[in-house]
Amino acid sequence: MTKLAMARRGALGCVAMLLAATPALAQAAATPAKIDGADTAWMISATALVLMMSIPGLALFYCGMVRKKNVLATMAQTLAAVALGSILWMAIGYSLAFTGEGPAIGTFERLFLMGMDMNAISPLAKTIPESVFMLYQMTFAVITVALVAGSVADRMRFSAYLWFVAGWLLLVYVPVAHWVWGGGFLGAAGLLDFAGGTVVHLNAGIGGLVACYVLGARRGYGTDNLAPYDLSLAVIGTGLLWVGWFGFNGGSALGANSRAGFAIVATHLAACAGVLTWMLLEWWDRGKPSMLGMISGAVAGLGTITPASGFVLPWHGIVIGIAAGAVCYWACTKLKTMARYDDSLDVFGVHGVGGATGTILAGVFAVAAVGDTTGLIEGNGRQVLVQLYGVAVVLAWSGIVTFVLLKVIAFFLPLRVREEDERVGLDVSLHGESLQ
Repeated sequence: MTKLAMARRGALGCVAMLLAATPALAQAAATPAKIDGADTAWMISATALVLMMSIPGLALFYCGMVRKKNVLATMAQTLAAVALGSILWMAIGYSLAFTGEGPAIGTFERLFLMGMDMNAISPLAKTIPESVFMLYQMTFAVITVALVAGSVADRMRFSAYLWFVAGWLLLVYVPVAHWVWGGGFLGAAGLLDFAGGTVVHLNAGIGGLVACYVLGARRGYGTDNLAPYDLSLAVIGTGLLWVGWFGFNGGSALGANSRAGFAIVATHLAACAGVLTWMLLEWWDRGKPSMLGMISGAVAGLGTITPASGFVLPWHGIVIGIAAGAVCYWACTKLKTMARYDDSLDVFGVHGVGGATGTILAGVFAVAAVGDTTGLIEGNGRQVLVQLYGVAVVLAWSGIVTFVLLKVIAFFLPLRVREEDERVGLDVSLHGESLQ
């Protein structure tokens, strides 16, 4: 057989193989997404970890930093946010945040989870049941609105707070979640926010800042002793938050994969760097490193790495954690004094400033090898501009809508407890119980 004949036979063989494979390829392309057991197991675990961040994590973290007479009232706010927020998320929040392709808001397709059967899969998470994806996102929604309460601890009426939880979840959190993660205009613009730098931390921080300005400072702020009741509770809460953050950031990979592993490593290293940075700065600035400062540095590092965790290398987590410790320390000690606001538990200084910082740094350190997206260090300077745009949009929306919402609630009922109730303590005056 000549070389020409052999070449022809080889070519014909290749064509025959391609024709034979075409039906199989078409069938593979038409095969619907399939639920993966390992991914589902990891996401159920991650969901439990994130719920643990709210109850008991955030509840203990917050209650350990208020005065004894307000411990139970502070815990009640977190528990109420989880309970009320979860029902509202199931009823309408999830549908508006994660269905449809509208640039501004979703649809009513999943109102009260309508049409969601056991085999339903979300287009945004194709290897896990949609019910698990819905529940995972629910835990994000409830902890975000619970975070805001830290800015107005010791002085907000419980009834007004419940109305605030409902309104803020639906009018602030849900639209921003859709814009960034649900197919909205910020995600389409290329904003990098892996696990909530804008959606959770900046959103809650700005909401808290506006709320503490609207309600005013605590009685005796700047003159009375407002020292924490029991920092050991806050340390326990920090530990629960830290561990839960592995589900917060690692779970945002939406599967049991290497990206989840990288996100968890970067998260842990950022928290460690945040602790050490805040500790050293406080040691140098005030002469002694405090436990309150160290746990604040941990949460600052965790919040700041959140938007970047699934886009960066592990060592970037250390750099971002150092930045978090430094910038958030300045915000909680210097900026707070200059701007004269009483953010009771430093929600803005830690979460707002940290969330904005981490979102911007995601545009600096993002590497294609981790998240298929390049940042400034790989030559894509435009990504930083996109990150700044996202920060500005969320800052404006959260600030304006929070202000309007509080004013509307105040038209119908007082936002703040009476001075006498504040003096006695919210545990007794609002809930009729107290610690012995």
